[in-house]
Amino acid sequence: MKKIILTSVILTITMLAQAGIIVLEGHYQGKNVFIQNPYSAAGVGFCTYEVTVNDDISTDEINSSAFEIDLTAFNLKISDAVVIKIKHKDGCAPKVLNPEVLKPKSTFEISSIEVTGDGILKWNTTSESGQIPFVIVQKRWNKWVKVGEVEGQGSKDGNGYQFKITAHSGENMFRVKQTDHSGKPRYSESVRYTDPVATEIFFEPKKAKSEIIFTGKTMYEIYDQYGNIVKRGYDEKIYVANMKKDMYYLNYDNKMGETFIKK
Repeated sequence: MKKIILTSVILTITMLAQAGIIVLEGHYQGKNVFIQNPYSAAGVGFCTYEVTVNDDISTDEINSSAFEIDLTAFNLKISDAVVIKIKHKDGCAPKVLNPEVLKPKSTFEISSIEVTGDGILKWNTTSESGQIPFVIVQKRWNKWVKVGEVEGQGSKDGNGYQFKITAHSGENMFRVKQTDHSGKPRYSESVRYTDPVATEIFFEPKKAKSEIIFTGKTMYEIYDQYGNIVKRGYDEKIYVANMKKDMYYLNYDNKMGETFIKK
């Protein structure tokens, strides 16, 4: 009984068994797939005996030690779904040399981005070439902090998104980003917003035994004196009874580097 190998190229390649069929799933990005093709285990002929693309048999020459799957022959458009099946003999396995070409790339273009008066971040895109999440980031404490995520739609013609933001007091800055398989993020432009009802937050006590209490709900971070993050979250109080006695740095609202003593 033949064993089966299933390789899925959407975000990762997953090997499920040893031999039989390699299945590549992804989206067409304008590039072809290259295969390293060893001899069969019997030493007669090559390992691969058939290749299909979306269940259509490929006419590419596969009787060689390496071959190319020409995806242009299948009249695919950028971002079209692709399922490639590489059928091979037992006792050997061809190797996909560039599986990343079926993974979506971040190619979005922002046509508009704004924060509405009721605190909704809205943005519209074109030229997407795959479904990649949009990460919403906010400028806080001299760095960009992730505050949410929205799944990308992937259409090249036009996409609309929205996300309910939580503003700190004063001026806020937001933007969105995507990170594809290259690991390099792509950012939108920044948009500024001031919430007219957001009031400045304060905290007490400066010497705390069990809790830090804010005057309203806020994002916060606590660091020790060595710069290690100890706690982070969004609340109107922080439970600190389980922290060791020491001095700590507190970022919250639009303030950073304030200190308190854990008694």
